[in-house]
Amino acid sequence: MNIFDVNWIAVVLAALAGFLVGGIWYGPVMGKKWMGAVGLTEEQIKEGNMGMIYGGAFAFSLIASWTLAHTFATYAADLDFGVKVLTAFGVALGFIVPAIGTNYLFSQKSKTLFFIDAGYWLLFYVAMGVVHAWLG
Repeated sequence: MNIFDVNWIAVVLAALAGFLVGGIWYGPVMGKKWMGAVGLTEEQIKEGNMGMIYGGAFAFSLIASWTLAHTFATYAADLDFGVKVLTAFGVALGFIVPAIGTNYLFSQKSKTLFFIDAGYWLLFYVAMGVVHAWLG
């Protein structure tokens, strides 16, 4: 299999789904708690380079989505919808959450921030898993 033999529409739509989850999670759902946990005000956030922040975040979402698509195409093509979604959840739970948890332990970040960010990544990967399972 060629590493580029993936459903590119699914890659982009799954990245957009994860990005949308982030907008909801870090907006109305956890936005205020997240700002408090990272020590930023709304004014400070608005002063950031939004093009770089959102563009970079979407580029990372595309990489994550392509990696998930490639994994499904290579190793899990015959799995049903639910198993693909659970696999995506497992990627977050088994790889992403421990990685950020380790970083947060050493950088002495709060448990609140860890649970906010870990929750986001679990939802992010579930959203991508749903799209890839549906379109893949």
